[in-house]
Amino acid sequence: MNKKVPNEALNRLTEEEFKNAPKTPVVVVLDNVRSAQNVGSVFRTSDAFRLERICLCGITPTPPSREMNKTALGATESVDWEYFPDTCSCIDILSEQGFECIAVEQTENSEKLDSFKTEIGKKYALVFGNEVDGVDQEVIDQCPRSLEIPQIGTKHSINISVCTGITIWEFFRQIETRK
Repeated sequence: MNKKVPNEALNRLTEEEFKNAPKTPVVVVLDNVRSAQNVGSVFRTSDAFRLERICLCGITPTPPSREMNKTALGATESVDWEYFPDTCSCIDILSEQGFECIAVEQTENSEKLDSFKTEIGKKYALVFGNEVDGVDQEVIDQCPRSLEIPQIGTKHSINISVCTGITIWEFFRQIETRK
């Protein structure tokens, strides 16, 4: 029989330990994401893979938020975040800090996520767009490259929180296996 492991046996970090622990060198940038629940889900995924921080841009909701807490389940307290009035200024600052900024969007020259290879020692900023229009073209123009998740269904996209989870997992998997 295969029994579920109780939460207390998972040996998770305390919030203080999380704050002091080494981080995965990935920043998530949310470009005008409208749904507080989607943002909360991104916080929870960012906590799961111990990302450096989240940048909330434009109309993206910021903590504290009752709607966000429904999906974040406290991750807004563990994951560092900052707010930027516009995404372009955020990309400028992250680029100056040495991050490779990558739009996660279907573009003419986008690379497939499953073909992308992270580089040892490199820091990444992954830019995700809003639920209707995706990443703004002006923001895409600032990013030297773009990635897309290969899809074979009838829809043109997947939910922002699902897209973020898939992309973060792939970056985390590659970075962790190269340590």
